[in-house]
Amino acid sequence: MNETDTLTIIKPDAFGSGKAGHIIAHLESAGFRVVAAAVKHLSRDEAQAFYAVHRERPFFASLVEFMTSGPCMPIILRRENAVPELRTVIGATDPAEADEGTVRALFAESKERNAIHASDSAENAEIEISFFFAGTERLPG
Repeated sequence: MNETDTLTIIKPDAFGSGKAGHIIAHLESAGFRVVAAAVKHLSRDEAQAFYAVHRERPFFASLVEFMTSGPCMPIILRRENAVPELRTVIGATDPAEADEGTVRALFAESKERNAIHASDSAENAEIEISFFFAGTERLPG
């Protein structure tokens, strides 16, 4: 088995409304294992640094505002083909366009308050994991 790690973040909307446990259970039922997790309230600087790739996009300021609005839950997940599998399991950014049964179809409020983040590539997964879990031991593969 070629298991890999990826990062997900249960965003402030879902974490604050008590959906974190349901989302984690959904991810585990899809074959993911939690190998590290934390609860974090991002500062403005941290949110700006994490989402720096979107700095020039029109939604950057509102994204930073949203991600600093309350605690979130970064999680390292592991399974075979973790990055593409997680992207499939969470669904489209807009929950109205997300496939039935995906995390966003089930738990997201809107395109902006979309419950969950997922790394978009193996390279970005490692960068994002290091952002939240630098120096943290992961469960062995």
